[in-house]
Amino acid sequence: MPELPDVVIYIEALRRFVQGHRLERIRVVSPSLLRTYDPPLSAVEGRTVEGLRRIGKRIVWEMGNELFVVIHLMVAGRLAWAAPGAPVPRKVGLAAFDFDQGSLVLREASTKKRVGLWIVYGEDSLGEHDRGGVEPLEVTLDEFSVALLRENRTMKRALTDPRIFSGIGNAYSDEILHRARLSPVKRTGQLIDEEISRLHEAVRISLIEWTNRLRAEVGDDFPKKVTAFRPEMAVHGKYGEPCPVCGSRVQRIVYAANETNYCASCQTNGKLLADRSLSRLLKDDWPKTIEDLEEMGGKPG
Repeated sequence: MPELPDVVIYIEALRRFVQGHRLERIRVVSPSLLRTYDPPLSAVEGRTVEGLRRIGKRIVWEMGNELFVVIHLMVAGRLAWAAPGAPVPRKVGLAAFDFDQGSLVLREASTKKRVGLWIVYGEDSLGEHDRGGVEPLEVTLDEFSVALLRENRTMKRALTDPRIFSGIGNAYSDEILHRARLSPVKRTGQLIDEEISRLHEAVRISLIEWTNRLRAEVGDDFPKKVTAFRPEMAVHGKYGEPCPVCGSRVQRIVYAANETNYCASCQTNGKLLADRSLSRLLKDDWPKTIEDLEEMGGKPG
């Protein structure tokens, strides 16, 4: 799932490629994509993209006259820049946004079709897409602590719940917790002040470092490889590989469709976390999939 660093890079690219340009038409080929009917698609066709912003993991186009286009890529949604009028790929294509200088193609490499497109009118309607989590790169340590301790959750759930923190998902939460040397199943209510401070710093460093790394990788181009699995990551997607800090093999927790990666030596004092016992522990604290958490707006539990 594209998370804060990925969405920021998408928005920066969209500012280069489409901001200030006229959106001539939107070609929607997947019926499940469009989540609103009023205002219609035609309300934004022919308008100029005046600005772009991020709400959590959502990309927002400012179209003037209080009209907005909202795109949530969910897990498998991706954007690609193509030649003007480029066809929408048959199996994975969802829509194309046509401009005079090119077309932005929206696709999803999944049969579940979770990607959503909304046309909304007014800031109040746009605000309904905000799950309420604080911006992790904008809050002070005190504000971060208040958000973190509002509910007694496992560390993994707290970081990825959009009601608590905006824009953090499965991949970067693994990286953050590894950098902070904290167990993914430790409860927020058990944290001491020094651990909260360490976590706050790990959030900032991880998200800033990865945003800068992706920015350098993309340059002035449009992002072509948006993935949650990167060779430079310390633990996410690295089950069985050596931890870059201590050399111990990276472990995993598998629960339903989710996998959490961690280093036992760095994060759990050498203790291996057994999936069977964790299933009972996480039952009341973790939706079955990250997709479910996004779709429910972080409301379960």
